[in-house]
Amino acid sequence: MLGIVMLDTVFPRPLGDIGNPATFPFPTRLHKVSRASPQKVIFERASGMVDDFVQAARDLESQGCKAIVTSCGFLALHQQIIAAAVQVPFASSSLCWLPTLYLAFGGARHVGILTASSANLGPAHLAVLGGSMDSPIAGMPVDSEFARVIVGNQPQGDMQRIHAEMLALADDLVATQPQVRAILLECTNMPPVAQAIAQRTGRPVFDLVGLARQLMA
Repeated sequence: MLGIVMLDTVFPRPLGDIGNPATFPFPTRLHKVSRASPQKVIFERASGMVDDFVQAARDLESQGCKAIVTSCGFLALHQQIIAAAVQVPFASSSLCWLPTLYLAFGGARHVGILTASSANLGPAHLAVLGGSMDSPIAGMPVDSEFARVIVGNQPQGDMQRIHAEMLALADDLVATQPQVRAILLECTNMPPVAQAIAQRTGRPVFDLVGLARQLMA
């Protein structure tokens, strides 16, 4: 059973999203951290809430989970603290992929990152997991439907428009950074369009859903 430490959200989670149990071919157990809004984690770095995330991971472990992930890549900042608190594999973020991808694709400049917010994804998030700001980063526009619904945590939204915005972001990344050979999705709400991004860009796509499957394997 996979444990997923969830933010406190109400936005839609289609198939492929980390928070949709049908995304995985094995059982999952979700543990919501109360008051952990996207704004709190993305903009405020989960200030004052790290102990809550640690407790959530411990609770999932005690309930029999064999590996644990989260529902927000910005929790990368707290990877080491949470991982040290449990005895099962823990991945806070798809950014955990970065050292392997750098080796596989010839360095940081060849691995592009799509994120919920490029303004808030900084050196500290990458460095703690062995990443580098040499990786090209593209973030969802602040006036996008994605920002309104996902970052703004709204219960309803135009998911087709959101998926189109993600594809457009990927298109722009490879158009402006043609040296990118692989794409990493920081945001756990982006995997529903991972396959479409790979087909559109001709680049392999990596995300936390795939890393969770690896941990469970």
